[in-house]
Amino acid sequence: MPPEPIDGAVTRDRRARIAVAALFLTNGALFANMLPRFPEIKSDLAMSNAAYGGAVAAFSAGALMAGLTAAALIRRFQSARVALVTTVFLAAFILVASVAPSPLVFAAALFVAGASDAITDVAQNVNGLRLQRNYGRSIINSLHAVWAVGAILGGLMGAAAIALHVPRPVHLGVGGVVFCAVVAVAYPYLLHGPDHDDHPSARNNGGRDVSAVVYLWLLALVGIAVAGATVEDAGSSWAALYLRDSLGAPGAVAPLGYVALVGCMFLGRMVGDRLVDRFGERAVARAGGLITAAGMGLALALPSVPGTIAGFAAAGLGVATVIPAAMRAADELPGLRAGTGLTMLTWLMRVGFLGAPLVVGVIADATSLRMGLLTVPAAGVTLILLAGVLSGRARS
Repeated sequence: MPPEPIDGAVTRDRRARIAVAALFLTNGALFANMLPRFPEIKSDLAMSNAAYGGAVAAFSAGALMAGLTAAALIRRFQSARVALVTTVFLAAFILVASVAPSPLVFAAALFVAGASDAITDVAQNVNGLRLQRNYGRSIINSLHAVWAVGAILGGLMGAAAIALHVPRPVHLGVGGVVFCAVVAVAYPYLLHGPDHDDHPSARNNGGRDVSAVVYLWLLALVGIAVAGATVEDAGSSWAALYLRDSLGAPGAVAPLGYVALVGCMFLGRMVGDRLVDRFGERAVARAGGLITAAGMGLALALPSVPGTIAGFAAAGLGVATVIPAAMRAADELPGLRAGTGLTMLTWLMRVGFLGAPLVVGVIADATSLRMGLLTVPAAGVTLILLAGVLSGRARS
């Protein structure tokens, strides 16, 4: 076949960028719609902090159980198909969790939702990183910025549903149908066909004779991703509870901690590609770790509703680029089969989502939720220490 005209390739990639952005938007919005309803679910099911933390951790447990299957599924069925199907499963089981009659059913539904989300996460990033290779410059932060837009939209939808007294099944059922329809419309415009023909692994040994240094590098990248995940989890699982129960914020104000976190994460990712190209991933991650540690540390030292919302905002800004940077680096580790580095990173990153809510819940029951949230500034310090494994290369 003759090569595709340049104009045709540019048009295809622009459409694909909009389509894969729709995947990220939907993935951010679906679960975020449920997060503002967590405090009332916790109250309805009479769960302690530790029981609630364990139930929420089931989402990450499901992700851990299913996450390692992502690379094989994508190689077999292609990333576009996998993302479409698992998004539908995610929406369905979020609805089941919202109407669960017991903590056990709540945890079980979150387990399946987490399994679906883990596979969707890898599939949309594979499609996005493939598109980034077509562009020849960084675009992955902008795609993750769209995810943050989805999370903001979902959080605001949840807060509005609470303020308007919309029942959970109606709120999350309608939201699930709408966002699944968005993915269905985007699906034809995604990049189809084999995802890894142009992957760096196609030009190296494809998984043979991988040195121990590569695995040590991967573990450091996992540490960076887990630090970012810990901050995100603090916003999604605990911000509303801390603002409502510890600081006395009204029910419609309490979700604003999470909204502030993802809002500033969005802003950081919108400028993240330009910052990374100019200063390198390493410098941006170190600066972000400092912002996270200082901002949330100050908010916890001097607790107030406005100060805490500002602290979560600083944390979101600080970790904006670290997970996309770790994903890019893991996907290009030498010697690993196509998709393996990204799959291993996202799978191990889920350890942070699994352990963080449980650790915070146990500390909160033993002391206070304010003490439990010290995990956020600790994550900022971790980023400063581990950022050296990221690329220090600036691009013109």
